[in-house]
Amino acid sequence: MHVKKGDKVVVISGKDKGKQGTILVAYPKKNRVLVEGINIVKKHSKPSQLNPQGGIISREAAIHASNVMPLDPKTGKPTRVGYKIEDGKKVRVAKISGESLDK
Repeated sequence: MHVKKGDKVVVISGKDKGKQGTILVAYPKKNRVLVEGINIVKKHSKPSQLNPQGGIISREAAIHASNVMPLDPKTGKPTRVGYKIEDGKKVRVAKISGESLDK
């Protein structure tokens, strides 16, 4: 996948197009990501030990990884991802500035 947990991303399609957030969880096998504050859905929950009141809870749902683009660390614009080998390790780099996306 071209994005990882902790990346700052912008949504490029769907109902939340243009919004920015941080990736909370990545699901590589499903090719989906959970982005902070994006794709909020209402979930109905029965009363339980953790939530004795029950009711309707708003939470983030996963979106497809192809619908997000990482932000360039230098310019702050959405960028495509390239790869380079540095010190024997594969490193993600921003196509716009050539800046490394991996910390």
